[in-house]
This record gives sequence, structure tokens and C-alpha cells, in this order.
Amino acid sequence: MTVRQNNRTSTPARLARSIVFAAALLWLSGCSAPGGDAAPAAPSPGPQESAASSPAASPAGTPAASATASPEAAAEAPGPQEAAPLAAAYADYFPIGAAVEPDQTEGATAELLKKHVNWLVAENAMKPDAIAPAEGTFTWERADRIVAFAKAHGMGLRFHTLVWHSQTPEWFFRDEAGGAMVDETDAKKREANKKLLLKRLDSYVTAVVSRYKDDISSWDVVNEVIEPGDPDGMRASDWYKITGTGFIETAFRAARKAGGPELKLYINDYGTDNPEKRDRLYELVQDMLAKGVPIDGVGHQTHINLEYPSVESIIESMEKFHTLGLDNQITELDMSLYVYNDLSDVGPVVPEDILQRQAARYGEIFAALRDRKELLSGVMFWGIADDHTWLSTFPVERTEAPMLFDRQHQPKPAFQAVTDF
Repeated sequence: MTVRQNNRTSTPARLARSIVFAAALLWLSGCSAPGGDAAPAAPSPGPQESAASSPAASPAGTPAASATASPEAAAEAPGPQEAAPLAAAYADYFPIGAAVEPDQTEGATAELLKKHVNWLVAENAMKPDAIAPAEGTFTWERADRIVAFAKAHGMGLRFHTLVWHSQTPEWFFRDEAGGAMVDETDAKKREANKKLLLKRLDSYVTAVVSRYKDDISSWDVVNEVIEPGDPDGMRASDWYKITGTGFIETAFRAARKAGGPELKLYINDYGTDNPEKRDRLYELVQDMLAKGVPIDGVGHQTHINLEYPSVESIIESMEKFHTLGLDNQITELDMSLYVYNDLSDVGPVVPEDILQRQAARYGEIFAALRDRKELLSGVMFWGIADDHTWLSTFPVERTEAPMLFDRQHQPKPAFQAVTDF
């Protein structure tokens, strides 16, 4: 915070100088800025920005001059407020990260990332369809760009994700003849398909982990395998229909074998604050651990909204898995402005009262996480600023503002709530 000293200049002296300066301005009013165009006035803050946090910069990023400010006012007025680094505020607690796309490793977003986070995860570039579009064919370039950016700026990395029911290419689930494995009814052929699928999975996991094991420490091995409404509480994906829970065991064992004991391996899911889903996930993890499956922790996506879930339920879930000796990570944090099934739109400008509600809720969550820092080893936001979020088109296209920074990359009230402690 900038503290201004008291102005000790006498009132008459200030008035005289102001009159002289105003006369000079009148004489200069017919002059043009370089290039023949009148110099632009500094933009006023928008409805959702305070004057202190509003960007007063030209398109080129240089401070915009005010044509009406007196020398005294210019001397007294504070410059654009520089937000203290987010990750630095949590240096004594846990890493703070953000999900990114490869093109965000350059330009304005890259600068925001470099200042405020010390941990990255690929939003899409490391999912199976991005890395292995065909069997035996690997496309590493996009993932490599994120790895290189993180290494260049001293950031840690998570991997998301080795196994998922979505964004997985179809070749995994085709039999030797090219047919859909899931449609096979012959028992012997189904068993052969299971073995083939698990062999493909083992090879894929081994290749990916071997490439990045020295650069990435935390890995989402399997993602979103629990669905309480499906049989046995397991998501009825092609993975599960063909192999049962065999794909989970295979993926974790292959990751450990390829990566060694230092890698931290996670099972990741959303809605882990819901007791029904949490307890089914707990049962699965407990069973896997009993079989010697190398699970090190649970990833809690934590896509939340202004009202749900309660902070207590988030903490309770981490406590439950902590009793198994497991680590917890918040892996995909964002906060929607809308509750579940609400398809309304707040309009192009987010009302200030909503921003304040969001700030209070973010503040409450991070206060609880700081208080129970022994339960977790990191918090990853699913993005960095409001100009790039999956929620803008899900479940419908509308205004969303789930992050700590606005569309202009300026800190929001939520940022202050998270860092002001």
C-alpha cells in the first residue's frame, strides 16, 4: 500500500500555481499529440474496477498522461497499484498454480503467470487425445512448450491427465479387427480385448511418464472414475465396461514403474465434497491401497460457485483422505457466478455486489486452507484470469468471472480477500 505524505504547501500558493497552469493549458489546447491526433485522456475505471486497481496505461503498455491534472495532483496521486505476487503470499503454506494452454506461455497472460504463480498444469495439451492421436504416434510439441516455460521460470508442474473417459482417442477401444471393444459379447474375445486395452494403456503411460518424469512431480493418473448414479458407483466408461477397475491398477502401477518412487500419483475427481461421492471414492482408494496400488494422494477439482459447497465440506473431505496417509491437492479451482442449473446471465458487467460475495467466499476458503495447511500440498486454479475460462461456454455461453483477476488482468476484490491476511 502506498502512503502519501501530508501536503505542506500553503493554500494561496497552491491556488496561484493552479491558475497559472490552467492558463497554460488553455493556450496548449489547440496543440496535437505526436502524429497529429489529440493526446488521449486516461481511461476511467470500469464499473467493476476501483480507481486504485484500474489500468491507466496506453495500448502499448506505457502510462497514459492526463491532460487535466495539475503538477501537484500528479505528484500526489498514486500510480497504478501493483498487486503483490499471489504465490509469494503463500510461500509459507503451499504452491499456487494455474492451468494454461501453450499459447498462454507468451504475451500478457505469460507475464501474469510469471508474476503470480509458481506451479502450472496443462489445461488440454497433456490429455490423451492431444498426445497420442493414433496408436504409436505421439505429438509432444504443445506439451513441451508448457514444460519449457515452467522450467525457464522456476515453476513446478502437474500432469493432467493420463486416463480419462473423455478426450481419449478411439483407437484405445478398438479390437484387432477395428471393432468397438465395448460391443463384444463373446466371453473369450472380451477377455482378449481387456488384455489388449490394458497393454495399450501400459505402453501409453510408460511412454508419457518416461518423457516427463524429470520435469513433472505430481500426476493425475486417473480422472473422474466415480459416478454414484452408475452401477457400483463407478463411472460406466468404456474403460470400466471393458476392464472393470483393472485400468486404474494398470495405470498407477505403470506410472510408478516408469517414474520411480519420487513421483506423486493422484486420483482426481470433481464433487469430492459430496458425502456420497466422497465415500465411494474413499472405498475405491482404500481397496486399491490394500492391493498395493501406488496411490499417493487425491486431487479435488473444486469447481464451486457462490453458494455451494460449504467450506466445511471441502475440509472434511481432505481430512477423510488424510486419515489414509494420503496427500490432498486442490487441482482445478474456480468459482462460478451461478448456482447449479441456473442458466441466467448477469450481463456484460458483473455487478459489484456479486464481486464482493465472490471475494468473501474466496477469502473464507483460503483462510480455512491456511489454517489446515497440513492437509494439502498445493492449490491449482483452472485458469488465471476471467478472459479465459471454460465456464464462459459451460453450461451455456454467458458472462463468467470465476478467477482472481479480471478480463484486463487486474486484481479483483477476490484477490485482495485471498492475499490480505
